[in-house]
Amino acid sequence: MIVMQENLNIIITGASGMVGEAVLMECLQADEVQKILVVGRRSCGIQHTKLKEILHPNFFDLSSIENRLAGYNACLFCLGVSSIGMKEVKYRKFTYDLTLLFAQTVLKENNEMSFCYISGAGTDSSEMGRQMLARVKGKTENDLKKLPFKAEYNFRPGLLIPTAGQKHVLIAYKYLGWMASIIKILSPSSICTLRQLGKAMIHAVSRGYEKNILEVKDIKKLA
Repeated sequence: MIVMQENLNIIITGASGMVGEAVLMECLQADEVQKILVVGRRSCGIQHTKLKEILHPNFFDLSSIENRLAGYNACLFCLGVSSIGMKEVKYRKFTYDLTLLFAQTVLKENNEMSFCYISGAGTDSSEMGRQMLARVKGKTENDLKKLPFKAEYNFRPGLLIPTAGQKHVLIAYKYLGWMASIIKILSPSSICTLRQLGKAMIHAVSRGYEKNILEVKDIKKLA
């Protein structure tokens, strides 16, 4: 039997980016979400009665804000960097090291926390593949699973369709809109909307899900 979590107090990272902004928009509209704390280097640019924001320049040193992360039961981790032009050591630092540090910190402050991580399509759970991005993401997923969260979910979206009204949309996505209908027909398992992703993350922490790795088909189902 699934136990519904009706009162969600959520921490969101990456809300000044395309994915995090869309996830935040869904959380603001969700009745089960009571309180939201956005933690970021830059302001998300949104004001709302549910929303508080902490601007913090260094995610590798959270000591000054640790006590402000208490009182939450879910974390939607949407912070990420592009691997383009990065050596593996640097990419691992800003993907694996940063994510695990933040996860360990919020877990220390909140015993009954669920954690959602935005990974990506093609992530390599074996950590042995040729693609650097896939290996690092795979290790990040694997080690997040080992932490004693109430629940932990890894989301592997493919191509994402932005939400209407978003301010932080990558330039490439602005020109891909016309292709979305074609991709939906030719490869439906590789595309979903950011609205679906946001809703799926909320439903994962409020309702639970039978898998902790969610591919596009799972994201659509849970949304």
